[in-house]
Amino acid sequence: MRASLIQIAVDEGESVESRRVRVASLVREQAGSDLVVLPELWTTGAFAYERFAEEAEPLDSGPTYEAMAKAASDAGVWLHAGSIPERDPDGPLYNTSLVFSPSGELAAAYRKIHRFGFDKGEAVLMGAGSELMTVRLPETVLGLATCYDLRFPELFRGLVDAGAETLVLPAGWPERRRSHWTLLAQARAIENQSFVLACGTAGTHAGVPQAGHSIVVDPWGEVLAQAGAGEEILTVDFDPAKVAVTREQFPALKDRVLGLERPHRAG
Repeated sequence: MRASLIQIAVDEGESVESRRVRVASLVREQAGSDLVVLPELWTTGAFAYERFAEEAEPLDSGPTYEAMAKAASDAGVWLHAGSIPERDPDGPLYNTSLVFSPSGELAAAYRKIHRFGFDKGEAVLMGAGSELMTVRLPETVLGLATCYDLRFPELFRGLVDAGAETLVLPAGWPERRRSHWTLLAQARAIENQSFVLACGTAGTHAGVPQAGHSIVVDPWGEVLAQAGAGEEILTVDFDPAKVAVTREQFPALKDRVLGLERPHRAG
């Protein structure tokens, strides 16, 4: 299986519409990949809080939805389109990830459960999701999480219980905590005996330098590929069958005692 993580640089001098067109073109260029992954809130920047309401879109008809659905179809790839500020007509804003099939159909939408900000920023501007989300691809089952979720291992245990084999995480992770990004990505891979595909942004959002360094980790915690700090496309080939082999060779998950129950919906 081939995955391409597009580490987008969010430049405040580039309009959202220009970036949307540019990113759609980058997705089309990955036509040889099976899965393409974009970062969190790449349209606005994850720390550009004042733009969330202005740029918020409905789940199934906004400009980012339309552009990414078409790009996925044109490239013939599964596309994790990162996340957008979603406007729910009957509720608050959400930080929502969108996954499209190679035909351009919406396969899944995941509303971020853990909101960052410690009673400010995203934590007060966005509503919290409540459902775990998996997506079945021909080669593997994806488990969806977003940025700050990476710090909460119980979420990933729930995804594994729901059948996840490849954990996909878009992020707008700050540079000042980049060491945590790499360490936690490897920890989530090791403890869940899963692949981790974590795609971050580059650039600076509202004065907050971004970590970049998107990373792909195998079920033993080995780093298969890692990007640098700037805009970059990280492409890696991996064998999803390694998850089952690892879990059979070292069946640690069978020795679990404490579990997690949370509503789950499969896309």
